[in-house]
Amino acid sequence: MKMPTWLILHSETLRHQMDTPFIYDRYVTGKNFIGRKTECMILGNLLKAGEHVSIYEPPKAGKMSVIHQTFYNLRNSGFQFMVAFVDMLNVRTLSDFLIKFGASVMKSVATTPDDFARIVSTHLADTHFVFDRVRFMTCGEVVSLNWVPDRNDIARMTALPQKLAKERAMPFLVVLKEFHNLMNADEYEDVFKIMEVQMRERDRSEQFQAVYVMTGAMVNAMKFIFEEKRFFYRQVNHVAFTPVDEKEIIEHIVKGFLNGMGKSFDRNLAMGACELFKCNLWYMNHLAAICDALSKGFVTENMMTDALNSMISVHEPRFVSIVNDLTDHQLSLMKAVLDGVVKFSASDVIEKYHLNSSANVRRVKDALKKKEVITFNEKDEPVVLDPLFEYWIRRYYFEMTE
Repeated sequence: MKMPTWLILHSETLRHQMDTPFIYDRYVTGKNFIGRKTECMILGNLLKAGEHVSIYEPPKAGKMSVIHQTFYNLRNSGFQFMVAFVDMLNVRTLSDFLIKFGASVMKSVATTPDDFARIVSTHLADTHFVFDRVRFMTCGEVVSLNWVPDRNDIARMTALPQKLAKERAMPFLVVLKEFHNLMNADEYEDVFKIMEVQMRERDRSEQFQAVYVMTGAMVNAMKFIFEEKRFFYRQVNHVAFTPVDEKEIIEHIVKGFLNGMGKSFDRNLAMGACELFKCNLWYMNHLAAICDALSKGFVTENMMTDALNSMISVHEPRFVSIVNDLTDHQLSLMKAVLDGVVKFSASDVIEKYHLNSSANVRRVKDALKKKEVITFNEKDEPVVLDPLFEYWIRRYYFEMTE
C-alpha cells in the first residue's frame, strides 16, 4: 500500500532532520544559515553600540535565525554579553508581562533560590514583587506579585536589565518575542511610555547597557506601535529584512541535494519554487525536505508537485479558517489584490469588485490588516503576508488559472 504524501511529511522528513541541510523546524546558525548577512551585520553593529532594535516580519521569515546568527557572530568577534529571551506569546495582562519579563531576565543571570531572592530584595525592593521559596520549590516560580501591579512596579521591573548590566559589568541584550502581544493588556500604553522615558533618559556614558530587541510576527500590529502611534520614536531602530537572493537559495537547494545526499535537483525547478514562495527560506527548506524523502536520486517535477500538495494538505485547515473569517467585501478586496489592483478607491474598481464606496474600502483594508492577511508597503501597495496562502487562495479558493 502506497504511503500518502501527507504522511511522508510527518514521518520520512522527521527521520532526515538530523542530517539534512534543509532545516525548517527550528532556527539555524552557522553553515546552514543562508542569506541575511547584511541584516546580521546591521543588527550586530546596533547592538554593540547599545542601540535598541525592532524587527517585524511575517511568520517564518527567519527573525530568530537572524538574531541567533547575530549573537553567534558577536561572540565569535569577542563581544561578551548576557541575553534573555522573553516569550510573550501568551501575554494577556500586565501581570503576565511583568512576571514573564522578570522570570526570563532573572533566570538568564541566576540559578539558585538565594540568587533570585537577592535580586528581588536588592533591585525590586518597595514593589509588589516577591520571591516565594515555597512556590519556587513547587512550581519553579522565581518572581511573583502580591498585589495588583502599579506604575512603580512597571518602572522598577523594566529597569531591572540595566541594573543587572551595571552590576555584572556586561551588556544585557533582552529579546522581546511577539512584542505586540503586550497590547492585550489594558495598561500597555503605560508600559510603552515608561520604557520610552527609560530609553530617553538612560546614561549613555555607562559602559554596559541593557539593549532591547523587540520582535513580532504580526506585522501590522507592530507597524501600529512603531509607525502609526510612533511609540519609541527615535529610541528604537527598525531592521527591515530584504528578500534573500534567489541565486543563493537555488545554490543552497542544489548543493544541499548533491553534497548531502548525492541527489540531483534541477535549477529550473528550484527557480520555480522560489517564485511561488517569494524566496521564503522556511517554505523552500520545507519543500526540499519533503522532496528529499520522496526521491531516490533525481527530483522530478512530479515529486515537487507531490511535495507542494503535502504542504498544502497540512496548511489548508488554517487557510480555510482564514477565509471563513473574511466577509464578502474582504474576499472581494482579496480578489482585487490577486488581480494586481493597487488603487482600490477608483470608481471602476469599486464597481467591478462590489466594494460599495471609498469609505468602505478603507474599512475593508483596515480589517484585512488587523487580521494579518495583508499589509501595505511604503508605496501603499498590498502585500499578502503568507506566500503559500496566496498560492492557495488564488488556485483553490478563487480558482484563478494565472
